[in-house]
Amino acid sequence: MRYLIFLGWIMEIYKNEKRQRYLNEYSIAHLFSFSIEEFIEVHEYKRDEWIIQEGMRPDFLFYVIEGKAKIYVTHQNGKVSLINFINANDYIGEMELLNEVYYTKGIQTSTKIICFALPFHRCYAQMLEDAKFLRELTKFLSIKATQMAAKYSYSLAFPLENRLADFILQTSDEEVYKEKHVTVCDFLGVSYRHLLHVLAQFCEKGYLQKEGRHYRIQQHNPLYELAEMLRNK
Repeated sequence: MRYLIFLGWIMEIYKNEKRQRYLNEYSIAHLFSFSIEEFIEVHEYKRDEWIIQEGMRPDFLFYVIEGKAKIYVTHQNGKVSLINFINANDYIGEMELLNEVYYTKGIQTSTKIICFALPFHRCYAQMLEDAKFLRELTKFLSIKATQMAAKYSYSLAFPLENRLADFILQTSDEEVYKEKHVTVCDFLGVSYRHLLHVLAQFCEKGYLQKEGRHYRIQQHNPLYELAEMLRNK
């Protein structure tokens, strides 16, 4: 393995047997009509590292195989907003692959992330000419667009309890939830007071336990049940 230091972050690149083990276990060969394995790098990012800095075009198309991340954007007034999540089997950098002119959003890890990295300088043309891969990418983008549209309807159709449960499960790492309240309020469109009230309810019911500024998940099932209502809408 080797390490690459980028903008203060240390990203690990798996080599040899460790790389091959991930290629075998999480093969994406079926997504392409050409031999993709020779181009794939396997990258590991620690929690809170930036996979992509906002405004900087990536050099890779990433495919997440383990872990979670968050997408941020900075508005013209300087405010930074969380706009979406990234999970296993999601792509990162697909918009930059398809668009020469595109303002790149910031991607920061929520947990340790392991992903396949396909270098644009080596297989950019092959990916854009591969009808099989482009069909798969179109499916991914359509699902992503549908989920983004649904997010706005949830704020009208469901109480904060359901949406916060889903948010906690999306952002927790090793059973610990530690997102800043102001970020959560902005993302969910609720007041600071309302958020604290529901968090206190979750603690009273035994779903969470407050530990300083963070919360430890004590009961997963009630949170999953609340979050699952969003999926079944």
